[in-house]
Amino acid sequence: MSFDRRIRIAPSILAADFADFGAECRAVEAEGADWVHVDVMDGHFVPNITFGPQMVKALRPHVKTVMDVHLMIAPVDAYLAAFAEAGADVITAHVEAGPHLDRTLQAIRDLGKKAGVALNPATPPEAIGWVLDRVDLVCVMTVNPGFGGQGFIGAMVPKVRRLREMIGDRPIHIEIDGGVTAETAPLVAAAGADVLVAGSAVFKGGSAASPAAYGANIRAIREAAEAARS
Repeated sequence: MSFDRRIRIAPSILAADFADFGAECRAVEAEGADWVHVDVMDGHFVPNITFGPQMVKALRPHVKTVMDVHLMIAPVDAYLAAFAEAGADVITAHVEAGPHLDRTLQAIRDLGKKAGVALNPATPPEAIGWVLDRVDLVCVMTVNPGFGGQGFIGAMVPKVRRLREMIGDRPIHIEIDGGVTAETAPLVAAAGADVLVAGSAVFKGGSAASPAAYGANIRAIREAAEAARS
């Protein structure tokens, strides 16, 4: 997984057909997805329940790009090894998901995975100032975590800009999760984001059997984001 700051689109399978995840992953990759984003929710840290390590393991053979696993669970440390063994490439934990963030990030890297840290809307960028050298990705939540299909919180755009300043020349991706569309992607891309998680905005209008709409949606988001950078 090489590093550069080109725009990457990471469809969230939370918006895919739950009965056909393998085919959905293959379809979005064939239509241009750069990563596949897997939202893990525990019904405790966030008000929803989704997938566990066994689902990630089942998906792994169907994902040829990067499997980006976002753990919205607490306490998180006890589950890191299970998700690493299941095949995650990137494992992201929230600032509030354990008592010792530095230890959590170090543990992810010790498992041979890229380490991500997620910031809820009310979590300030400064919360990760002292762990940036442990981080490969910062995920900025632009909705409150727990459900797909929410509206984009525009107040997060200055947070992205501040993170870009804090990161400097470190090889750290800035990922946006929540309410990403062709209309909101330019705002965060111009502020410094390079990985865009999109659920309903990618999966709307298509299916695994008829995925052309997925490709059109991915292209629209990518082109809007790239135009904002030029």
